[in-house]
Amino acid sequence: MQTFRFLVLALAALGLGGLLFGLWSRRASLPCPAWLAWMVELDNPLFRENRAAEIIRHLGLEAGMTVLDFGCGPGRLTIPLAKQVGTGGQVTAFDIQPAMLEKVRAKAQTQGLSNIRFVPGAAGEGKLERDAYDRALLVTVLGEIPDQEMVLKEIFYSLKPGGLLSITEVIADPHFQRREHVCQLAEAVGFVEKAFFGSAVSYTIHFQKPV
Repeated sequence: MQTFRFLVLALAALGLGGLLFGLWSRRASLPCPAWLAWMVELDNPLFRENRAAEIIRHLGLEAGMTVLDFGCGPGRLTIPLAKQVGTGGQVTAFDIQPAMLEKVRAKAQTQGLSNIRFVPGAAGEGKLERDAYDRALLVTVLGEIPDQEMVLKEIFYSLKPGGLLSITEVIADPHFQRREHVCQLAEAVGFVEKAFFGSAVSYTIHFQKPV
């Protein structure tokens, strides 16, 4: 009985912590802290376009491709992406929080994946190579970045000609970005919109770097 009460109290504390972070993060551009990683590891059952399998299904991935998971968090997308591109491909897990990258590393080791490159850093630090990636993903990350135009320029620079940037946003995220705003930013740095999936409150947009 005491164990059950402890579990209930622990879950309530975690839930309260998540709620307080959500409320506070609406006032500032803050990444989800590593201690709340469990919140972003789960697919939200209410929003189809935010599910990992759905995001990946739209990417048209092929074996051997290179993929950038920018703001990868605990690896909800990184791990299935690495499986999809196979041993001849590579996924770069990029995150500002080393603790998040350690979570991805532990998962990769458990599942025997050796095609993930781990890069700690923030936007604007010049850690992305030129013309290096076939695909890049920003999944509920853009709103956490203070200089959004800068990060889109950096990703544009890092994509191969013809490469795709996939941006996913969902209204449940405290940093939700409207479609109009995202399109305006992306087109300003040179991207061309190629596809839209979802609705105004839960969507994925693909932008292409011109050939």
